Amino acid sequence: MSEAEDKRETMRPEYDFAGGERGKYASRYAEGTNVVVLDPDVAECFKTAEDVNDALREVAAKRSASS
Repeated sequence: MSEAEDKRETMRPEYDFAGGERGKYASRYAEGTNVVVLDPDVAECFKTAEDVNDALREVAAKRSASS
């Protein structure tokens, strides 16, 4: 086995998923997430999720105030 193949091999013999159910918690996990993909030009302006959230909160506050 090459070094690259060895690094990809992460399953240990003691792992047993025989009784597992694929996707059992997927919908519950998805309910708690809201992934938004930014266009590259926008992502350049916002380096972190905190930056994006702060900017969106400011926009939301201004929209609420003008309603």
